[in-house]
Amino acid sequence: MADPSSYRPKPGQIPDTPGVYKFRDEHRRVIYVGKAKSLRQRLASYFQDLANLHPRTRTMVTTAASVEWTVVSTEVEALQLEYSWIKEYDPRFNVKYRDDKSYPYLAVTMNEEFPRVQVMRGHKKKGVRYFGPYGHAWAIRDTVDLLLRVFPVRTCSAGVFKNAARTGRPCLLGYIGKCSAPCVGRVSPEEHRGLAEEFCDFMAGRTGTYIRRQEQQMAEAAEEMEYERAARLRDDIEALKKAMEKSAVVLADATDADLIAVAEDELEAAVQIFHVRGGRVRGQRGWVTDKVEAVTTGDLVEHATQQLYGEETGDSVPKEVLVPALPDPVEPVQEWLTERRGSNVSLRIPQRGDKKALMETVQRNALQALALHKTKRASDLTTRSRALEEIAEALDLDSAPLRIECYDISHLQGDDVVASMVVFEDGLQRKSEYRRFQIKGFAGQDDVRSMHEVITRRFRRYLVEKEKTGEWTDGQDSSAETPSSVAAGSEPGSGDAGALAGEVPEITFTEDDGRPKRFAYPPQLVVVDGGRPQVAAAKRALDELGIDDIAVCGLAKRLEEVWLPDDDDPVVLPRSSEGLYLLQRIRDEAHRFAITYQRAKRAKRFRSSPLDDVPGLGESRKQALIKHFGSVKKLRSATIDQICEVPGIGRKTAETIAVALAQAAPAAPAVNTATGEIMEDDEDAAPATTAGPVEEPVTAGASDERRGQET
Repeated sequence: MADPSSYRPKPGQIPDTPGVYKFRDEHRRVIYVGKAKSLRQRLASYFQDLANLHPRTRTMVTTAASVEWTVVSTEVEALQLEYSWIKEYDPRFNVKYRDDKSYPYLAVTMNEEFPRVQVMRGHKKKGVRYFGPYGHAWAIRDTVDLLLRVFPVRTCSAGVFKNAARTGRPCLLGYIGKCSAPCVGRVSPEEHRGLAEEFCDFMAGRTGTYIRRQEQQMAEAAEEMEYERAARLRDDIEALKKAMEKSAVVLADATDADLIAVAEDELEAAVQIFHVRGGRVRGQRGWVTDKVEAVTTGDLVEHATQQLYGEETGDSVPKEVLVPALPDPVEPVQEWLTERRGSNVSLRIPQRGDKKALMETVQRNALQALALHKTKRASDLTTRSRALEEIAEALDLDSAPLRIECYDISHLQGDDVVASMVVFEDGLQRKSEYRRFQIKGFAGQDDVRSMHEVITRRFRRYLVEKEKTGEWTDGQDSSAETPSSVAAGSEPGSGDAGALAGEVPEITFTEDDGRPKRFAYPPQLVVVDGGRPQVAAAKRALDELGIDDIAVCGLAKRLEEVWLPDDDDPVVLPRSSEGLYLLQRIRDEAHRFAITYQRAKRAKRFRSSPLDDVPGLGESRKQALIKHFGSVKKLRSATIDQICEVPGIGRKTAETIAVALAQAAPAAPAVNTATGEIMEDDEDAAPATTAGPVEEPVTAGASDERRGQET
């Protein structure tokens, strides 16, 4: 590991101008390429205290052994040179997108004397018009088959073309009218090229004018009683319309645009691109990349545009590029795209209307692509086995942890404090084993204390069930409390029903195979979401229960460090480690499950009303009361006679309502946590608006909530 100070340039050596820089390792290999508006300021940011650098940046500068730079005159030149060097050197620390599959294009070889329509993959060739990419090659063939009757362009290979020219007989397509047969001289090279150009124009989205011309010719043929030609034109028009229907209109203004969406986590990012031409989605593609450097969403967008348009010119670069976040600065990228196209290109974030709605669709595709990528990795048995072995080696475990449990705490400013427990067995989710907890031992916000309570409750239940099944023997450590004594000595509010009553909870078994329910099986590894304090709390809880055969670790989200009990320094797994990837998946699943439960509890609390406590008052009459008075606040100030005016409310019921509302304390004013605004609305009016954004969005199905049992 090199010391960055050993190759740091001397003060004044680095120019304060735009440029591109390269970091090289001890073997002179380029490991990172970057650009900067000011080389002096950017390079100075790398040579600071290593503790202040992002972990990936820290790894890069300690791997490097030298740095060099090239001065350019503008930021656009810097962008172009950066792209060229990344392509040339393939640096290991730069973001590199890789296609999740090889996308086929519909290609027209305009560089040949007789242009040919075909399916092409791989690198693009000069002089060839490309349309797509398409998801499947058969989609291209279906489209071409429909269009050949209107644009009978050559589709045969060079060998077939030469053989037909030698024998003087065209291929089958020439006989059935789906090829103009230039091989035998039915059309001249100029006429055939004209057909190819019309084909390209139609594929490029200029469809309306051509179809209107065809319809006019059909009408003229009918008037002249050339019914066969009119019927042929009619069939041609139907074929063109059928080809157009394969891609529905998504933008009414016939826009040419590319929409780029990004879904990312700490280690990977998925990029999805929709190609819209003439207002229709003409193609879709996706990339996945490892985030080997500290990058923002804007940086990912910039790298995506470089890879997408680095080899493109002219109409291949659309008029609009819609993105989720803009690069910083955006002007050089926009100017570079404008140069590639030859006319103005707009790079922006859609704000409203059809474009914003389509961007949301592209974003959903990106999220699904990232989830599918993770699922493929997780479902691979070899990968899972390697991940578990790496975890065992990093944490110095005796064997691979086949059962891992992860715990997370979630709350909103100290309210509705809950916890989640998720289970992974052999590297895969066991959702039937998920559990969720309410923190009842104390009030307020204390993640460390909450973690201690949850671990204590979970493993107290494990010891109780272990004793019930006869696995607990007198040979256990006498210093540890027995399960019964632990349960009987539980403090009120611990959350275990049996413990509150001073009794051992009844253990039930399944009737089929005799497997104990709930907390009968111990994990080999307990993972907590957090750093050293949370790990210490979990370890202390296990020690108090006399459990010493279960390993504990914590995964700190900010730097993805693994913390062990009693260790002053964290364990840093390589960023490419399958073990780290598995721990992240487990931690993220615990976080998702916890926040889903917390939000459900909060929503239920917001929907509650003092009228819920009035005996005998059903939903219909509650709604009638709120509709009549407008709010609980106004109902509380109403007299009994006024309450009796509501249909279906008698005097006795009105008296009960008045007493219940008088005893219920008025709710505190609601506050929008997103803006800090005190909501003047009443207690039960639109309660959902009182909650602003809490944490990052999560995706959770109702099935997960049903699987996780509350304890």
